[in-house]
Amino acid sequence: MIDAATIHKFCKATPFVVVVFAIATLGGCAGAVIGGGAAVGTAAYQERGVQGVARDMATATRMRTKLLDAGEKYVTGVGVEVYEGRILLTGALVSEDMRAQAVALAWKTDGVKDVLNEIQLGNPSFRDLATDSWITTQLQSKITLDKKILAINYSIETVNSTIYLIGIAQHQQELNRVIAHAKNINYVKQIINHVRVKKGAS
Repeated sequence: MIDAATIHKFCKATPFVVVVFAIATLGGCAGAVIGGGAAVGTAAYQERGVQGVARDMATATRMRTKLLDAGEKYVTGVGVEVYEGRILLTGALVSEDMRAQAVALAWKTDGVKDVLNEIQLGNPSFRDLATDSWITTQLQSKITLDKKILAINYSIETVNSTIYLIGIAQHQQELNRVIAHAKNINYVKQIINHVRVKKGAS
């Protein structure tokens, strides 16, 4: 039986196109509709374009469904971000076997071109999760307010005070600014960069 906390986490991580699935399967994601709609509305401004965003959302949905089928610990333990068919797995699981299983599920997911396995081993405390959430919020705010960064093209995950970045940078200078902002946030231990620099950019 999946509890309310698991449902809430799944709903928060689920984009607008999955809301119908989420409501039908989990029951109680109605609040996600408003936030998800805003995400879809901004898709046209992303480097990937509307179709690219839709493809990645669909891929992420398929992966989250596989995690849901695998069990509650996978749903709550694994973070999923998909950018241009590259799936970034973050979070923490309690064993190497579980981590290998999550990676295997990702490779079997339609639409996945590459798997970036950043799943840690362990069981984060509530305090760790709160710190990670604070770090992510801080970085999102900083790059959104920086007029020299197209923040919409970046996705951020933080696990155990390690920041994981994926997305598309307009050029190396922009990416350098994002990383510099990340380095200036308290409690950050490490920054793992999976951002692709736009072709033709210097």
